[in-house]
Amino acid sequence: MGPLLEGRTAVITGAAQGLGYAIAEAFVAEGANVVLGDLNEEAVKAAADKLGVGDRAVGQACNVVSLEDVEALCATAKETYGSLDVMVNNAGITRDATMRKMTEEQFDQVIAVHLKGTWNGLRTAAGIMRDQEKGGSIINVSSISGKVGMLGQTNYSAAKAGIVGMTKAATKEVGFANVRVNAIQPGFINTAMTAAMRDDVIEGKLKEIPMGRAGEPSEVASVVLFLASDMSSYMSGTVLEIAGGRHI
Repeated sequence: MGPLLEGRTAVITGAAQGLGYAIAEAFVAEGANVVLGDLNEEAVKAAADKLGVGDRAVGQACNVVSLEDVEALCATAKETYGSLDVMVNNAGITRDATMRKMTEEQFDQVIAVHLKGTWNGLRTAAGIMRDQEKGGSIINVSSISGKVGMLGQTNYSAAKAGIVGMTKAATKEVGFANVRVNAIQPGFINTAMTAAMRDDVIEGKLKEIPMGRAGEPSEVASVVLFLASDMSSYMSGTVLEIAGGRHI
């Protein structure tokens, strides 16, 4: 058996750093061509270069809230590599605050990036994949916060729970065309986003994890790789938790 994604093309949003970049690394190691999208054009082009696979990786500015931007990102995959086989809707932001202090703008921004952004990617990718004989695989990035609800995250928890419902509904619409849609729910993962937390907050979170440690971005990426590949060919509409046993 050759590399898991040999000759396939993947689009990953929010890919300049963190989980998105780790997913890109896992994909290119298994033979994929990748199109990385990110709000930060300079950073995403640098990230594509850093992968070290030459013209098998391209970076492009993309604001996932804009359907036009997402369509342009997916069009780049088709035009450059001839197909779109895997879509990872990963772009996300946090604007944490208690309900009393959260502004309307903080609520709207988080809902727009996560929910509308994921819908834009899902709709665009599914539209392309259903016309391809081999279909495709779409992976939506939810969060354990979408399962349990986190203090100070009425916006983020709602958006991440919404992604689960969207994944299941979409599965029923595109399954006939061999387009699979699955979601992942990462827990506490070592990224720039979690590194910025206070020490006492980090300590509190670690106490909730049976495995006793934070996860690594590569440990999330390997699950995404599984969902992207034929190893999960009869899985659709599932939600996989990658959280070391936290919140089970």
